[in-house]
Amino acid sequence: MDTRTAALTDIGRIREENEDRFLCDDTLRLYAVADGIGGLAGGAQAAQTAVDELAALAKAQPDGAGWDFAAMVARINEHVSSLGRKIDADFGIGTTLTATRLLPNSMVLAHVGDSSCFLLHNSRIEKLTHDHTLENEVKARRARGEFIFLSPRSRQALTRCIGQPVAPEVDVHERALGIGDRILLVSDGITRFVPEHEMERMLIDARDPAICLKDMVDLANSRGGYDNSTGVLIFIDSV
Repeated sequence: MDTRTAALTDIGRIREENEDRFLCDDTLRLYAVADGIGGLAGGAQAAQTAVDELAALAKAQPDGAGWDFAAMVARINEHVSSLGRKIDADFGIGTTLTATRLLPNSMVLAHVGDSSCFLLHNSRIEKLTHDHTLENEVKARRARGEFIFLSPRSRQALTRCIGQPVAPEVDVHERALGIGDRILLVSDGITRFVPEHEMERMLIDARDPAICLKDMVDLANSRGGYDNSTGVLIFIDSV
């Protein structure tokens, strides 16, 4: 598989610290975005630990033998949770983690939190991840007939993250890839300000992944830049 890749992170216009991290390893064919939870101490450390541990686990079995993405994320959760007990014994630390590994004709995706993975295929964009937020959980329960009040202040609160005392449930699935496909991993600093239809047009028109990512980050910043914004973009040129 021939690919062109790029990664970029930006602090934005409001935050005093960038708590986003990314992994873009063309040798391992492994890519990830982690967004440290800003409401807790140590968000940056949580995100950095998550991507570092992911890379370390992948390097320990580079041929892919025995790969179990869910088990790997559970191991990562242990490391982040352990660090959290040292940084803040009462509340711990946390981060999202959205990661993909490229196989010869497909991608395997692992996801916890509200960072996102999009796939552009045949000039149509599709979101491959589901945000693990209180708002989405309430919507699902309301659809089952339950009456639940949701405070606007709580709607973006995460229901799953890396760093919990018990390993979170991990969404893992595989998706076939074709020539011309484009995979975008982003933190919510981009998805809050750049809607899917604009992402789709930018991905269709893009000729260079680095320029495309910069344009997305610049657009998010031009609309307020209230959060850190991070992306990893993969162009599939041949399979």
